[in-house]
Amino acid sequence: MNVTKTIFIVAALILSVASSFGQTKDSSFGTTDPVKSVQVYPNPTSEFLNIKFETPIAEKSVFKIHNIIGNEMTLEVEVVDAFEVRFKVKDLHEGYYILAVQNSITGAKSTYKFLKL
Repeated sequence: MNVTKTIFIVAALILSVASSFGQTKDSSFGTTDPVKSVQVYPNPTSEFLNIKFETPIAEKSVFKIHNIIGNEMTLEVEVVDAFEVRFKVKDLHEGYYILAVQNSITGAKSTYKFLKL
């Protein structure tokens, strides 16, 4: 009985953390920030992950990638042009990852989930 209760508590904590991970708060309510309209492709991916913006803010953005347990990953990034960047994900282990994109000018932030095959 005690083991079942412990497992239930641990599962509830994991679900609580997982459901709150990656949630963002946008202080610019009513305005559309360019980091909110981003294409992340291909998803799932095996070698490269492309991030494409509708406006030319790729060089004004900050990117962070975390594995599903929250560890920040260091990846090679290539700025393709003012609208697009590409991450080399080939060396990552298979699994889910979280990409956080932040506009360094406005501070607005969005998160995206992708699967590495």
